[in-house]
Amino acid sequence: MTHLTNKRKLVLAVAAAISASAMMTVATEASAQKTPGKYVSGDFHNHTTCSDGTISMQKLVKKATDKVDTPWGLDWFVQAGHGGNGNRNCSLVEDATLATPSYPFTGQAPTTTWAASPGVGVANVKGDLSGTAANPNMWRWQSIQEVQYQVIEYLNKLKDIPLFLGMESVVAGHEHTSMSVVTGQIPATGAGVPVNVPGYVPLGAYVSSGNASALAQWSYCFDRGDTDTSRGTNKLTGQGNNWDCSVTGSANSADASWNTTARKLIQSGTTGVGERGHLKTVEAMKWMKEFHPNASYYVPAHLERAGPFNPNGNNGYNIEHLRNFNNAAPRVAFGMETQPGHGASGERGEYTIRRNNIGGVNTDSVGGTTYGGTGVYGAQIGGVWDALLGEGRNFWFFASSDWHNRGIFGSDDRRSSQDFYPGEYQRNYTMVRNANGAKLTPQMIVDGLRTGNNFAASGQLIDRLAFIACATSRAARGGRTDAQVEQLAINAAWDNTDVDAKGCATMGEKLVVPAGSDVVVSIVVRDPVGTNYSPYSFANPSLAQIGISQPLNSPVLDHLDVIRGMVTGYKAPGSTDYTGQWPSDWINNPNMANVPAAAKNTSAGIVKTFNSSSWKSVEGEYRVMTFRLKSVSSSQYVRLRGTNLPPSLPFETDADGNPLADIHTNAGVINPRVPGGTDGIPAGTNLKIPCKVVGTTEFNGCPSHLPIINGQKYVAFDVAAWSDLWFYSNPIYIEVEGTTNVAGVN
Repeated sequence: MTHLTNKRKLVLAVAAAISASAMMTVATEASAQKTPGKYVSGDFHNHTTCSDGTISMQKLVKKATDKVDTPWGLDWFVQAGHGGNGNRNCSLVEDATLATPSYPFTGQAPTTTWAASPGVGVANVKGDLSGTAANPNMWRWQSIQEVQYQVIEYLNKLKDIPLFLGMESVVAGHEHTSMSVVTGQIPATGAGVPVNVPGYVPLGAYVSSGNASALAQWSYCFDRGDTDTSRGTNKLTGQGNNWDCSVTGSANSADASWNTTARKLIQSGTTGVGERGHLKTVEAMKWMKEFHPNASYYVPAHLERAGPFNPNGNNGYNIEHLRNFNNAAPRVAFGMETQPGHGASGERGEYTIRRNNIGGVNTDSVGGTTYGGTGVYGAQIGGVWDALLGEGRNFWFFASSDWHNRGIFGSDDRRSSQDFYPGEYQRNYTMVRNANGAKLTPQMIVDGLRTGNNFAASGQLIDRLAFIACATSRAARGGRTDAQVEQLAINAAWDNTDVDAKGCATMGEKLVVPAGSDVVVSIVVRDPVGTNYSPYSFANPSLAQIGISQPLNSPVLDHLDVIRGMVTGYKAPGSTDYTGQWPSDWINNPNMANVPAAAKNTSAGIVKTFNSSSWKSVEGEYRVMTFRLKSVSSSQYVRLRGTNLPPSLPFETDADGNPLADIHTNAGVINPRVPGGTDGIPAGTNLKIPCKVVGTTEFNGCPSHLPIINGQKYVAFDVAAWSDLWFYSNPIYIEVEGTTNVAGVN
């Protein structure tokens, strides 16, 4: 949180219980097998005026990474935007405070069209015409290649901050995905503060030493929103990229969707367009695997939001689509963004009942809404994520900001009725390995994301996590004692790193043990003291329901759950348990019995819950928890989640501490079942949690933008998000010799 200072090295009472010889054993086995690194916070899904955001690239970078004016500054940042095209010049800056020598303030806002931009104009917009001749859109491939990359590399060097470009792809057959190809971006050569370039020429204002041509080509080839057929070439001159989107071993020109002029797949029609689109997206995975296998990532974004998969449209994802992606390119398609952005929206995450028109019927987001700000695929124990983990896949949990705007507020207001800035509310904490403190590179960050050594937290509920599992014998002969494992975890948490010790594993890794072994699991989290980045100091209205007075900007971790599931191996494509759609009536009937076998793992459940009565508190901030999995006989995994809310909190958690549907803090209108129907639900109907604190400002009492029903304010928008905080860890796999292999993890 905002006021943390350096402290002395932890010296814990438990360490005294470890003999000198035992500590020598730990130190000897903790040989350096991994490149050193730290957990660093970042965001890879956000928007500027290059797509449908409201601010320039320069302003978003400042908001996301500045540690003074916006003290939530991230350690790394990927600037992304929708694929397709756009007509606004996001390289222009809002005012003189954002000016730099190469990109000075011109008096034109970053909403200025390309046609009206200095140095661009109609003549320099390439590819097939999109928009009008007088006001053309620029295809995203050109924007990435000629504008956005130059800005991001310039800022990377000028500010000495790890920045690079990604994209939120408009996905063929589905909705959206966070992705990037980092080949060529931010090369080591030419590092340092760039030479000042006088004047302002958006196309080539800064002469970069690297490029984002690989990302630009992917955008041209595989983004659904890109219907350009130019091959990235200036049709007037014939000069340019001359891209070909073929994939070795695929049908390519023999495919009915292949466009010979464009040299890519372009789906047409409506019947079966979703199925054809999905196949095109699998081709995108194959292309990334073939040409950029280590420099790419592909993480479906807010994947429950648009409803289930629609074979005749472009909507959501069922579990089989995630399996297909991971099968096609396991080093590229390695996770999902199931803790979406838009956390301050009137419909949290922009998930809602009857959100999308599919086949003439308004269809729910999968699950109907979010659950503690997380989609049902990640939030439901035993659901889609556990089904994928139960196969032994490398498929990880991620979060994002999805920044666009502040809703009814200006971009500099601390209040929000739509989005939080990157890092302000949600963030990924990723183990990134940079020996000797070398500057983080795009490749290091992609490598870190790929490992799954990542946890995601909202509202700064925790900001450090050490989560390890170590082999031991029941009699502790030749193995570690509980105290030794605990000390390893404590040291890792203090150093903000992971454990590099023989016979131990952490998130995204697997521990191989003989059948019948005990496994010691140790967890250390930092629940930072002081205030977080919420602007609100009044008491949390959700907790006030049960008489707990806790300021919204000073949350406290209430409990932590350890969730375990068994691993039974990969499901085969074409088998009856490979394909399955989440129940469409989940919001009204959340019954796991109705979930198809393909989309659940019935072995998953809570095996341990820790709270203030069962964890050790150290130095005021650290919570230490250690236990044994005894006599393990089958391959399995363990993962974590935690929250600031106790079990059985009305409208927030059930008796087991699971998050309830966020429907009771969603403020918006609910559509009728059939467009034009009369059974819509008015705004505010489902709101249940009152906000009663009267303050002297907008921040020490319930703010004025909260919905008012019969004279009473109710929790919604940003107050709902700051009230309801969660963190999730990725799993540790335990492979038992002679049983199921955890095939997705080395």
